Amino acid sequence: MLNLNNVSHKEAATYTLREAARAVVFDKEGKIALLHVTKRNFYKLPGGGIDKGEDKVATVKRECYEEIGCDVDVIKELGIVTEYNRVISLKQISYGYLIKVIGEKHKPNLTKKEIDDGFEHVWLTYNDAIIALESNEDGVTGNPYIRQRDLTFLAEAKKYLNKN
Repeated sequence: MLNLNNVSHKEAATYTLREAARAVVFDKEGKIALLHVTKRNFYKLPGGGIDKGEDKVATVKRECYEEIGCDVDVIKELGIVTEYNRVISLKQISYGYLIKVIGEKHKPNLTKKEIDDGFEHVWLTYNDAIIALESNEDGVTGNPYIRQRDLTFLAEAKKYLNKN
């Protein structure tokens, strides 16, 4: 779908590869889940790294339960975003999914690092989610990538929802 920050093949060959699954999650009120990383003051979609032997859908479901406390159903695959983060020499491939909450919302099960970073989940309208992501400052490592990646997945989700 989208390749962020093109780099040469020679440079890309030196980067560490990380694969992740990301979610545009909406609840029964039509609000979208975002994570607010309060200690570094930025927003991002729920999601995270794919563990060895884990498939992408299992990853995105696990990450939604851990980060926003919700069981979810995958509605549609939104696409793939590849990021080449020159700051930390990382090639990250993110698989995006449109997801709906099933059942009740529960308390997230955050890691110590996520707690230390001040992770809080928020439920926002589509327009407020766009505003939150656009407010991410470039000064935090990775934010230009996070902002563009997550705005791309939100735009793809909106296209799908507008058709259906």
